[in-house]
Amino acid sequence: MSKDIKVALVTGGNRGIGYEQVKQLAMNGFNVILASRDPEMGHKSAKKLKDSNLDVSFLMMDVNNQESIRKAAITVNERYGRLDVLINNAGVYLDENKKLLGMDPSILEKTMATNFFGVYHVIRSFIPLMEKQGYGRIINVSSEYGAMSEMSYPGVGAYKLSKLALNGLTRLLAAEIKDDIKINTVDPGWVSTDMGGPSAPRTPKQAAESILWLATIGTSGPSGGFFRDGEPIDW
Repeated sequence: MSKDIKVALVTGGNRGIGYEQVKQLAMNGFNVILASRDPEMGHKSAKKLKDSNLDVSFLMMDVNNQESIRKAAITVNERYGRLDVLINNAGVYLDENKKLLGMDPSILEKTMATNFFGVYHVIRSFIPLMEKQGYGRIINVSSEYGAMSEMSYPGVGAYKLSKLALNGLTRLLAAEIKDDIKINTVDPGWVSTDMGGPSAPRTPKQAAESILWLATIGTSGPSGGFFRDGEPIDW
């Protein structure tokens, strides 16, 4: 592989916004790793993009399983020896219309396991590949539901708390990470996917475009920010 070709990894890349991100990164010349915990869906999605002459490969990774993440990081290091872009897109929305104290605690625990701890463990396992070359772009897919102002309203409590924590993680890591490694959070908006439902006004393509620019920002670009459509928004 040419040293000039950048390598990107997208978690939850087999459908929805994740699939679009994989596609757009590949169309922009990246060598893209489509990571998914579902081997059948993952292989199928990667093949579809490969059939369009895009440089996409599938990698099995379950963000709820630390051993799976660790093995995936070893595989990427062996195969490519580098990682330039990491997009933490995998997430769950398990809330039923219940108050936080009224729901089964396992809903909150499962939501935090994927949306917060999953991202934490993925970054922790893959950042050495970025530190090795002193360069990296990490994008965490969050939600406007993760804004502090949203905590004043009841409903969707497990999802809101998971994204609030993810936003906090982004800021904290931006303060810790050195070199030209940037980490930012994106609100893709309400998108028509399996999670967003059919009545959502935005397409996965629009959402992916709003994320892609952060994957290609230069050294003077932002780090530790929260963005929607390229514009900073309030935490």
